[in-house]
Amino acid sequence: MTRGRDLPTIFLAEGRLAEPRGTEGSPEETSQLVADTPLAASSAPAQKSPDGKRTIKIASIQMEIGDNSKEENIRHAEDLIGAAKGADLIILPEVWNLGYFSFEAYRSGSEEAIGESLQMVAKKAVETGAYILAGSIIENASGQFFNTSYLINPRGKVIGKYQKIHLFGYGSQESQLLTAGRDIVVVDTEIGKLGLSTCYDLRFPELYRKMMEEGAEVFLVDSAWPFSRLEHWRLLNQARPVENLCFLASSNAVGVNRGTKLGGHSMIIDPWGEVLAEGNDNECILRTEINLSDVQKRRTEFPALKDKKL
Repeated sequence: MTRGRDLPTIFLAEGRLAEPRGTEGSPEETSQLVADTPLAASSAPAQKSPDGKRTIKIASIQMEIGDNSKEENIRHAEDLIGAAKGADLIILPEVWNLGYFSFEAYRSGSEEAIGESLQMVAKKAVETGAYILAGSIIENASGQFFNTSYLINPRGKVIGKYQKIHLFGYGSQESQLLTAGRDIVVVDTEIGKLGLSTCYDLRFPELYRKMMEEGAEVFLVDSAWPFSRLEHWRLLNQARPVENLCFLASSNAVGVNRGTKLGGHSMIIDPWGEVLAEGNDNECILRTEINLSDVQKRRTEFPALKDKKL
């Protein structure tokens, strides 16, 4: 039995945030996970045309992350989110507010519930009228630290929370400093069913298969993947959607953080594995429009998922 099948799955309908899975010493409350921001008009549902298409506009922010302060990174991300206005869904990279390789700052730069980083993102979600995958932030949950990704809706509320399951230990202190998450998260939103994942998770296909089984139409990946393994990154970005006949949208950082060059090449991939958009080695905002109807279309035309045995 795969690890993905052993793990509990949280399937969230928009407007309802499931409680974190209880662990000894970890909090169970959910009320703190709602940003106290003014209501704004919601992002429009995936636009369905007379021919049955369900289209959404995606903007992936390939942010340059160096050795700047947390405050500087928050200001820079705020500007980039503003520049991505017009998208239905905006994605930030992994640990964008500190820099993934800034391990010495994990404890001091961590945030409880809605801290300054998420407050900024929630505000920008309202201003842009977009769903935002707020990248990941080091979360302090009563003394346990997680690499946590948050999905925020256009009303500035957290509607999904994913604690990274697969922590990286090769040339990284992440697995020593942080606690691994336990829940697989798929969020049902007005724009589609979104599965949340982070960086190293890409090497574990059972996670994505489980999300597909729970209805995910788009896999979202925030990342700080290094340049030294760029070809692995590009290959895995295409493999996961091909295996599951889903879309995938990723945001990878660029720059040099604590001596490690980040790989960039954020990608948006269709269910047939075709690259719809790809970043380069520089900071940029990747934009494209996807048609979610292609998920069912491909699964009907090429019904490989019906033949799976495990």
